[in-house]
Amino acid sequence: MTTPLLLETSAVAKAFGAVVALRAVDLRVRPGEVHALLGANGAGKSTLVKILTGVLRADAGAIAIHGRPVALRRPADAQGHGLAPVFQDPAMAPDLSVAENLRLTRVDVPAVRRHLSDMDLGQLDLGEQVRDVPLPFLRMLDLARALAFDPQLLVLDEITAALPPDLSERVFAVMRRWKERDRAVLFISHRLAEVRAHCDMCTVLRDGRDVASFVPAEGGEGQIVAAMLGEAATVVREEARTRSATAVDVGDTALLEARNIGAGRHLEDVSLAVRAGEVLGLAALEGQGQDVLFDVLSGNRKADRGELVVDGVTVKAHHPFDVIRRGVVLVPSDRLQALLPQRSIRENIAAPLFNRVTRWGPINGREEGRRIDEAVQRLSIDTRAASQVRRLSGGNQQKVTIARWLARGLKVMLLFDPTRGIDVGTKHQVYDLVRALADEGAAIVMFTSELREIGLVCDRSAVLHNGRIVAELPADAGESALLRAAHGLETVPA
Repeated sequence: MTTPLLLETSAVAKAFGAVVALRAVDLRVRPGEVHALLGANGAGKSTLVKILTGVLRADAGAIAIHGRPVALRRPADAQGHGLAPVFQDPAMAPDLSVAENLRLTRVDVPAVRRHLSDMDLGQLDLGEQVRDVPLPFLRMLDLARALAFDPQLLVLDEITAALPPDLSERVFAVMRRWKERDRAVLFISHRLAEVRAHCDMCTVLRDGRDVASFVPAEGGEGQIVAAMLGEAATVVREEARTRSATAVDVGDTALLEARNIGAGRHLEDVSLAVRAGEVLGLAALEGQGQDVLFDVLSGNRKADRGELVVDGVTVKAHHPFDVIRRGVVLVPSDRLQALLPQRSIRENIAAPLFNRVTRWGPINGREEGRRIDEAVQRLSIDTRAASQVRRLSGGNQQKVTIARWLARGLKVMLLFDPTRGIDVGTKHQVYDLVRALADEGAAIVMFTSELREIGLVCDRSAVLHNGRIVAELPADAGESALLRAAHGLETVPA
């Protein structure tokens, strides 16, 4: 007797006005399986997840669980049928404590604590306000909450995108346990190495349709990318770009320099410099002070000690505009914090332009429009849902956050995990843009939670551990050396 599928969808479709998100998707997930759901940004992955978890209703198609048709009209229906999600963005109210958020969802709080302990995270304070909890730990709290419902199918939407390697490994351990219990995991990730290492089967979506299903470890990354991007796509290179002694043409003086920066217990005597034409990578495990460092460099936080120097001039930053006006701009990891989600693409890109396109009078609409059009074209932003940025895919939202600074102009760009949660094709667009900006004379500081990106994009790297720069390494040092330094196992002075 054949074991029924745990989950089966047939010809599931969904449209948002003129924008078709899903055309006809078939998905089959078996008990005891970790199944990857893959696709470029905008392929329909998150829409399908929201339909499976009762957040959205499908326009057409059918869903069956353990061989029986089900109607998932609201999240409670999905929960009742054993489906529990961890969404791409933390599903918690920021002004409430973690415990208060848990009570709102009627979850068994002692069960949440047990699952946190199983993941070696029992030290997390459930009384802390959500806004004060770092994003990676919010993701783990969301995971523990989902596990507390003891689901048949655990749905993980880009959970590892915001996690450092040590926390990602704890997620993979949970996936293995769920598989051993003859449950299943639906796993969404743009990190193809994770998919190959941890998933038994994958289904690839493209343009709202399922276009391929295969064992990812056998097909390899080339087959995955070809399915995601289409037959005409060129398989993107995963090797570090080759360098020669004259590959990087940098200026003589630093465009941005931090000198002996201290900030509470988060940073201690941090010094770094980046020159025109250079991409400096920053590597760190979670909670080592990288977010505070970027807040200081971008003017979002005032350092307790040290000085910030931009193009040879010491800047006393009391507000982000104090550094923006000198050409230092920030692209944060949380793109929705940087955007006006209910406003259009053009309005979002135009937001920083007011002081560049005016001359003691009305806004110069022609100049504004030219700058916006050039930025949209350069980044190949999908404008089909141009009226509201919140309707764009994650990758296109990230492009908009970058485009606003291209339109304004910049000297130094600070990129905090810029490729988190975007597909492999868009990632390489970002890589190419970063290198192009450096070639045009900009200085780039880029923190990434994917250490291999340092070899792909950066000219050298600095490693932060316990609020200190403990190593400066060449870009081709490799992930092993970066990880050792990030764990404080070796110190390599400049």
